[in-house]
Amino acid sequence: MAKDFARAFAQTCSYLQEPRHVARFQHLCGVRGTFTDKPGKPESGTSDPDCPGLRKRGRSSEVGVGNGAASDASAPQPNGMQQGDSAAGPGGSPPPPPPPPAAAAVDSDTARAKPLRRNSLTGDVGQEFLIHNKFLFYLFTFGTELGNEMFFIVFFPFLLWNIDALVSRRLIVVWAWNLFVGQSTKDMVRWSRPASPPVVKVEVFYNSEYSMPSTHAMTGTAIPFCLFMLTYGRWQYPFLFGLCVALSWSVLVCVSRVYMGMHSILEVITGFLYSLLILAFFNPLLDKIDTFYMMDHYAPLVIIVSHVSLGLVAFSLDSWSTSRGDTAQALGTGAGAALATHVNYQLGLLLDPPSSSLPLALPSIGTGLVVRSLLRFLLGVAALLATRMVMKAVTIPFLCRLFGLPSDDVRRARQHMKVELPYRYIVYSAVGFICTCVVPLLFRILNLA
Repeated sequence: MAKDFARAFAQTCSYLQEPRHVARFQHLCGVRGTFTDKPGKPESGTSDPDCPGLRKRGRSSEVGVGNGAASDASAPQPNGMQQGDSAAGPGGSPPPPPPPPAAAAVDSDTARAKPLRRNSLTGDVGQEFLIHNKFLFYLFTFGTELGNEMFFIVFFPFLLWNIDALVSRRLIVVWAWNLFVGQSTKDMVRWSRPASPPVVKVEVFYNSEYSMPSTHAMTGTAIPFCLFMLTYGRWQYPFLFGLCVALSWSVLVCVSRVYMGMHSILEVITGFLYSLLILAFFNPLLDKIDTFYMMDHYAPLVIIVSHVSLGLVAFSLDSWSTSRGDTAQALGTGAGAALATHVNYQLGLLLDPPSSSLPLALPSIGTGLVVRSLLRFLLGVAALLATRMVMKAVTIPFLCRLFGLPSDDVRRARQHMKVELPYRYIVYSAVGFICTCVVPLLFRILNLA
């Protein structure tokens, strides 16, 4: 009985991992690759014969991403959607890629597109593909952005400065742990991205990383559900409304990763369930963690040592890749925010509302509230961008001199772990501290608190 169940479970997992299901879903959503008829080796890696299911990662910095004929991946290419009728024509300009077998021509409602973002460290730009359903393209582009680090860099400060500081700093703890656990698991499992062809790479930014589980699905699930659990009862709103928002957010992020060709169905489901497991573990501890950060005299030392140690453990699991930067960024931001939480409590800054005032009522939206919120957000983001720019300008040249590396090519320098790891820690620890402590103090001075 147990053996039959294990065999059936393994077969189901193998079935859900197949890239043809991703390709079928993309085809259903109107995504068509510009694959050539010439057979080629899938770019996502090769199977390891000694370990079934384990695939070696294909480094997209060394080979071009799929979706079409080979091209120079390092050549600058315009990103974004372009109308099919505006493709290069006669007069010496290069011809457009050949159409997919299923379509002999591109109609007026079809757009040619490049992968959304190239990888700034590896230089991947990808190949063109065809979009037959622009609504789904924009919907799933929005969905995948809800799981990107850039969204959280905007979302957490806005929540901190305008809505609820307690909820924001606890969400940062969950976000940092999710990324750490997810990226570490990827480096232990070591599965490559879905093979292209048949999968169309709508996004290539994370193509050089391992893929099991989907960390987009993890953060895109943990954050909305944790936000729901932290705010329900603390704020006045219907239970069903909060649950629907959290579920819709999570499903949109998860499905978008299949649409983008970055994950198989199995990897997304695993990320979703893995995130719920981590959230179930951390949710009862968030109040104790937050109290420790604020009140314990040894909290600053514990914060620094623990976050740096976790990063060193994660970075020792496999050879260097761009995913290490994301892990260090999350841990650095978490460390900076935690240190700022301690400073705020010790100095009596940014105090939480008393328990007698709970549950909090949602304020009526008026012109004054909107203007004040926008001013806080714009001034705060400007301060964070200035901090990031200054710290980056100082940190990278210093680390290059320290380790004897040339500093004239920032992208090449950041491909070294001994530069990228401390760079991300130092810069984003500063950003997290400024966001949580200094910017709210600035709001007080400017009478915007």
